[in-house]
Amino acid sequence: MGKWKRVKAGDFLEQRKKQLLIEADIEYLLVTISNKGEVKLREKKKGGLINAQKGYCVKAGDFIYSRLAVHTGAFGIIPSALDGALVTNEMPSFEINDSKIHPDILISLLNRPALKWQLTQLTKGMGRVRIKESMLLALTVLLPPRKEQDGLVRKISSANTKLSKLKSQLTHQQTLLKKLRQQILQEAIQGELTTDFRAQNPDIEPAGELLARIKAEKNQLIKDKKIKKQKPLPPISEEKKSFELPEGWKWCRVRDFASHYVDCPHDTPKYQGRGFPCLRAPDVTESGLLINSVRRVSKEEYEKRIKRLRPIRNDLVYIREGGRLGVAGLIDTDEHVCLGQRVMMLRFSNESSAKYALRFFNAPITYEDIVGKIIGSASPHVNVRDVLSHVIPIPPLHEQKAIVTKVEKLLAICDQLETQITTDQTHTEQLMQAVLKEAFSQSGEA
Repeated sequence: MGKWKRVKAGDFLEQRKKQLLIEADIEYLLVTISNKGEVKLREKKKGGLINAQKGYCVKAGDFIYSRLAVHTGAFGIIPSALDGALVTNEMPSFEINDSKIHPDILISLLNRPALKWQLTQLTKGMGRVRIKESMLLALTVLLPPRKEQDGLVRKISSANTKLSKLKSQLTHQQTLLKKLRQQILQEAIQGELTTDFRAQNPDIEPAGELLARIKAEKNQLIKDKKIKKQKPLPPISEEKKSFELPEGWKWCRVRDFASHYVDCPHDTPKYQGRGFPCLRAPDVTESGLLINSVRRVSKEEYEKRIKRLRPIRNDLVYIREGGRLGVAGLIDTDEHVCLGQRVMMLRFSNESSAKYALRFFNAPITYEDIVGKIIGSASPHVNVRDVLSHVIPIPPLHEQKAIVTKVEKLLAICDQLETQITTDQTHTEQLMQAVLKEAFSQSGEA
């Protein structure tokens, strides 16, 4: 084997500096680079719509990087489909001297810890640091003789093929696991998880009795002027009953099952560094609140936002607007919190009902139905009245508890499986690094 030599990147990379005059009537291919090294088409655009008069033309096989994000992995090789595409000076491109370095070796070297460390060091300082072309070309690498590089490429390519298959299998497992979670929730709200429970407990109080008590409690609250009387909702049509209920269950509207409900205040909270947690859509998950990342408000702002109803543990927060529309989570803290924007809140008469409602709202059939009521194009959302009028299957109270227990047990198993898949994915990445380490062991940087 030949001796490895330390060389600068400028010894095998030559920047394409010739600018192209952008013509208004010509359609250009514009390039983007992901942090995973994917060089792909961002969009096609007529020159007259591009906010520049000049650009740089890249060639298939060129090396390209993002001046702002190369240290995070934003670099790669121009594919043949993007030959002649247009880039700005924020994405410099370089012709690779193939007689000195194989393009795949270049990419592998840049993914090695030694080069990543060098790139990261260049970003130290204040603000957004751009890695200029001169800085990149001054980087040094230990390079094997050109004849040996082809053998290294074959070795790395073979390992990549095997590891890609493994990654694909793990991704498929994640997809199946997601479907399993959805199936568990669907079977829960249809009573399929508690068939044995009903057989063993034939004499439990039917759901109608629970709903009657909730109605009586709300009537008393209306009488005491603590809540307003609502207009009656129309009877539930057979069309709305999407499946046959088990014995003892009852269809009702969400409004009739919830003891209280309130929408978020319709103004932007005044956030500050300390104070009371103010719940926004990003803070709500099916597993609970992300309380450590929540934004906070002053006592005055908090008091203003809880005038209609103060949130407490086991209240259900439902996201009814934005990209995470349809996700529900329970308040799982005794800390005083208030509602931010894009969410509404529902309260139920007991913990079992709240946890059952959580599973109902996150079940796929509920999501599909409620999302079907989305209005607005600029800011997609569902109205509070549509959520409250949604039809929900109610089990007897004791069966609600059994459903919650069964679902939590099954989802805990899913969590364990997901942890294992994540661990396997980490091991796959470590295997790839081990392959690169072995391949470049002669460099002295392994």
